[in-house]
Amino acid sequence: MSSTIQVRVDDDLKTRSDKLFKDLGTDTTTAIRIFLTQSLAVNGFPFEIKKIAENPFTSLSEVEMLDKLETARKHAAQEMYKDADDVSRDMRAKYGL
Repeated sequence: MSSTIQVRVDDDLKTRSDKLFKDLGTDTTTAIRIFLTQSLAVNGFPFEIKKIAENPFTSLSEVEMLDKLETARKHAAQEMYKDADDVSRDMRAKYGL
């Protein structure tokens, strides 16, 4: 036996999603089925959901930018940084990439 789920979404969202899933070799219905299956497999959303407190892309004034640059230089002089290769290795290990 199977059940039907009906969801109303914006036309543009549906059109763009249909195109994306077609490009990925599937359809929207199958993508939703995958989402539901993965949700059960991980006992929650199959991705992280979080509220962003502030826009990280707000523009900075020249003074603010120079202050951040100076702070970064001080941290570098104190060796308060991570090598990019170490960061990549840590992310690969943590997320199985």
